[in-house]
Order: sequence, then C-alpha cells, then structure tokens
Amino acid sequence: MRRRTTEILPLDALMEKGRGKNHKSQLCLLALLSVFFWSCFLYFHFVVLSGKSIIITSPESNPKSIDNLPNHVPVNRPIITIHNPETDFGIERERLSDYERLHTYPFMRALRTVENKSDPCGGRYIYVHDLPPMFNEDMLKECKGLSLWTNMCKFISNGGLGPPLENIEGVFSNTGWSNTNQFAVDVIFSNRMKQYECLTNDSSLAAAVFVPFYAGFDVARYLWGHNVSTRDAASLALVDWLVERPEWGVMGGKDHFLVAGRITWDFRRLSDSESDWGNKLMFLPAAKNMSMLVVESSPWNENDYGVPYPTYFHPARDDDVFTWQDRMRKLEHKHLFCFAGAPRPGNPKSIRGQIINECKNSKVCKLLECDFGESKCHSPSSIMQMFQGSVFCLQPQGDSYTRRSAFDSMLAGCIPVFFHPGSAYTQYTWHLPKNYSQYSVFIPEGDILMKNVSIEQRLREISMEKVKEMREAVINLIPRLVYADPRSKMETVKDAFDVAVEAVIDKVTKLRRDIIDGRRDDDFIEELSWKYALLDEGQEVVRPHEWDPFFSKPKKDGKFVGS
Repeated sequence: MRRRTTEILPLDALMEKGRGKNHKSQLCLLALLSVFFWSCFLYFHFVVLSGKSIIITSPESNPKSIDNLPNHVPVNRPIITIHNPETDFGIERERLSDYERLHTYPFMRALRTVENKSDPCGGRYIYVHDLPPMFNEDMLKECKGLSLWTNMCKFISNGGLGPPLENIEGVFSNTGWSNTNQFAVDVIFSNRMKQYECLTNDSSLAAAVFVPFYAGFDVARYLWGHNVSTRDAASLALVDWLVERPEWGVMGGKDHFLVAGRITWDFRRLSDSESDWGNKLMFLPAAKNMSMLVVESSPWNENDYGVPYPTYFHPARDDDVFTWQDRMRKLEHKHLFCFAGAPRPGNPKSIRGQIINECKNSKVCKLLECDFGESKCHSPSSIMQMFQGSVFCLQPQGDSYTRRSAFDSMLAGCIPVFFHPGSAYTQYTWHLPKNYSQYSVFIPEGDILMKNVSIEQRLREISMEKVKEMREAVINLIPRLVYADPRSKMETVKDAFDVAVEAVIDKVTKLRRDIIDGRRDDDFIEELSWKYALLDEGQEVVRPHEWDPFFSKPKKDGKFVGS
C-alpha cells in the first residue's frame, strides 16, 4: 500500500484554486500572513534588539484577562509581558503602552473588582491559604505544651475565647463575656476569618492573602529551654511552603498577611546565640515582605502592625455593643484614678514603684497589687469592677511597651493615662485616633522619674467638661477595640478584626496602584517607621518629633517577655 503524498501548491495556485469560491478563505490567509509578519517584527524588536525575553499571550487563550479589559481597549489585541529581573515585578515600564502596562501585572483582575459597583465584595476579597495542619490545628491538639506557665487548653476552647464568664457580681453583661487569654489572637483572628463575608477560592480576585499560621502559639511553646533550631523550624518551613505557591509569585508576598498574638520582640531574635530570646520569623527575608499583625509592633521596622490585645468582651450582635456602651455612660465613678500591676524593682527606669506609692498615699486612687499566685489581678470581675469605678486608668510600660490592661480599661469607659508613646500612640494607629488627647492623657515618664510630678495633681487640672468629652470618645472607640464572637457576624458594627482587615487591604491596594503608576519611595527610612504612621494625609516627609527621645535607642537585649 503506497503512502499518499501531500501536494504543496504555490501561493498563486492556492488563490487560483479558490477563486470561484467565497473570498473568506483568501482573507483568512492574508490575516494569517499578517499575524506572522507582526510576530516576527515584535520578536526581532524586543528580543534581538533589546535582549529581553518576551511572552505574547492572546486574550482568547486567557479568558480571565478579558473580564478586566478597560472599555476602550479592543479585546483582540495581544497582551505583552516583558520579563526583566532588574525591574519591579519583571516589568520594564518605559517600553510599554498604557494598555500593555496595565495588563502585565498579575494582580490587575483583583484591582479591577473595585470598579464593579454591583459587587459588595469588590476590592475586598480575601484568599486564605490552606496550610498543612502542622502550622495551626496540630498545635491546638498539643495545647498543654503551648505555654510553660499556663495550660492553654481551656483558653483555646469556645472558638479561642476561653471559658464563658459568669456574671455573679453583675460586672459584665449576661452574654458575650469569656475568660480570654491575652495571647489568643492567633486562633480568634483565624476563626473570625472563617466568617468573613468576602472569602474567595479564586486567588486572582484577592485584595489580600491571609496566612493562618499560629505564629504566637508556635514561638510560645519553645521560648524556654529550646535551641534556636527548634524555635525557628516552623517559621522556616512556613516560608519554604509559601514561596512555592503561585499566589506568592504575584507580589513576592507583599499582599500576604498573618496574625501573631504576641509582641514583636518574640519574633526578632538578633543572633543565633542560644541565649538570645525568641525566633527570627520577622527577620527572614521572605517574611519581611508580609504584613505581620502583632499585639505590639516595633517602632523601627516596617513589616509589623499593632492590633489590640483581646479583652473579655466578645459581642455576637450589634445590640450587645450598643447596650454595653450605654451602660458605661451611666456609671458613677468613686475613684479619680486607679492602677493594677506589680512593681519592677529590677528595672531602674520603671515608674511603677512611684505609681504604686502615690496610689497608696492618695485618697482618690484605687490599687490592685499584682503578684504571682492568687491575686485579684487574675480575676476578670475584680479588674473590670475597678476600671468601671475610676475616671482615669494608669497604663505604664510593663516588660515591654504595651499592656492588655489598656484595652480592658477602655472597654470599661475609663480614660487611659499613658507614660510612653510606644504604649499606644505609635502602636495601634489603625484602631486609635492620631490625636491622642481626644481619648487619653499623656504624662512623660521623665516627669515622674526626674521631676517627681504628682499624677493626681495633673489629673485634677483637667476640667470636668474635658473629662466628659474624653470619656465619650473612649466609649465610642469600644467597638474597634474588641473582637466579636467568631461564630457570629455583626451587621453594622466594625470590630477590631474588621478594622485590621480593611487596613491591610488598603495597604495592599495602595501598593498595587503605586506599582502601576511607577511611584517609589526611595527616601523611606525604616528606622523611623513609627513616624510614618503619624503623618497627616498627603504628608510624605518625616520631620523632628517631640517623641524622638523616646525612640532614640532601640532595645537590643532581646529579653521582652510581654506584660
């Protein structure tokens, strides 16, 4: 059997053969030749002349790209992506037209959802990584080992809120109160994310990507008695897992965020010396691209952001919040100021000793002295009762800048008194007003240590009208400072979770737009990170600040252990 040969006809013969037929075949052939010519031209121009690699993608081969095209752009124009490792995200901007520039970015589909006014989730979608259970759920199964000093098993119950609190003394509401551990944000935040109304399984739509790694629980179980290799193991494994994911490649992790319910110093080990504190999660090159949400951030680093410590209150409905706020407005206050805490005799810079002494000698101060073992400081009802009965609540530094007590006091409608700007003002810039005098009193530590200033006298100088305004400001802040019950969803009230997620999305969206517009902040000084969050709208240049002396020398002893 002879194989049939294929006859190859010259171009004019092909045209002659079809002359009596429809002219569509001729037009198709001419179109093919035109495409071939322009492909050769583009290849020669961009590859041979510029030495850059080029990928030409037809919109027909990528249906998702068609959804995102501006109205004035014809859908049959090829999309050109030029990969150049020396430029941001592989894009050599000056060689591209507006159309081409807009479609070289893999996050454009997500950015375009903002313009879809009919989509309530437009610009708000969150993609959650499905991490191996070793990074989260397996830790909860070993809850007895999550802390050397505390059995965390009861505290991770009830969705991470801890056991419900009984309202025997009438201090709490009848519902929504739990004995919540101050370092439980990891699991609370992750459980709240499961109820987020704009989750998506399509990462190309995501305004941000959530990494449900229980970083706080991970580091806590190895803080004492373990070598640096053990302390770093999960963080290194997490980064290795993430960088292999296609979602990471979209922005090199700059659209990723995770929540670590401990202070930043637990994740910033300065060396590999076994005696240094914590792990090095936040110093890992890849992890630096992510946004890390912690209960205390570093003033000198840009990749972490402060979120509130969890309080005992976790409302399930809007009315739970409104009812509590109204109740705090009607309270009578027996004490001008109060303090709950222990002295720091080993720290010569601590003002706690002076605070305790002044409170003991004052007729208008309520004191709860905290020691190891049994103490009313460990009783949520005793603490909240004291805060509710006081006009001002003193919040000095503990072992680090911040205290959970500050949020418990504001929940009770008590005006916080801070002595260091790092205790709140430079920390919780997403959740608290920039104008700190609206809701708090600031007395510099130096005034107490060096000038022997009377706290009572300072507080008495504030007018009753000003006190009333400040109390109302504090009570209005309550929704933004509490974490709602993760098994429910409030209708109109935005809680601490909502505020944090919106801030992350805004950060990522701004970064994406800056990339598209070619804006770069080459003058950014990371060591002055605390200043940037305090800048007014439109202000870009940092200047000398009254708080410069407070942040002049970063703490490098690596021994922060929380408060």
